Amino acid sequence: MKKTTFPTAQDAETAFYEALEGGDIEGMMEVWAEDEEIVCVHPGGERLVGYEAVRKSWAQIAASGQKLKIHLADLNVMKGMMLTVHSLHEHIGIPGEQAAAVPVAVTNVYLRTGNGWRMIVHHASPSPQRPTAVRPADGPKVLH
Repeated sequence: MKKTTFPTAQDAETAFYEALEGGDIEGMMEVWAEDEEIVCVHPGGERLVGYEAVRKSWAQIAASGQKLKIHLADLNVMKGMMLTVHSLHEHIGIPGEQAAAVPVAVTNVYLRTGNGWRMIVHHASPSPQRPTAVRPADGPKVLH
């Protein structure tokens, strides 16, 4: 059973990135749903399915001991009553280093559960050095 309740998907996302920056595996996994259908894809990595596979991958990343500085940009949110999708860019750098932050295109999906909002998908892909947010043109919306 999870200890923390996240009242909004944004609260869950904030907690996730704070834990990621600090290398706090327990904090990161507190955000994830305890479900065997959760999915995580790291940049250039394989698709990981299930709580234990996802946890193991984050534990390997945290084991490096490297602290990260993550700047989030270009957030696009699609909200529903039970599901929220965040599309954004992460700019990942190392504190104290002059190298430019590496841009990553990310999709985070959150599910509203009986114990607050939980992450069910984190898909991160390499992005061009200067990502630009593409907004749909104004006009009629067509559903297929």
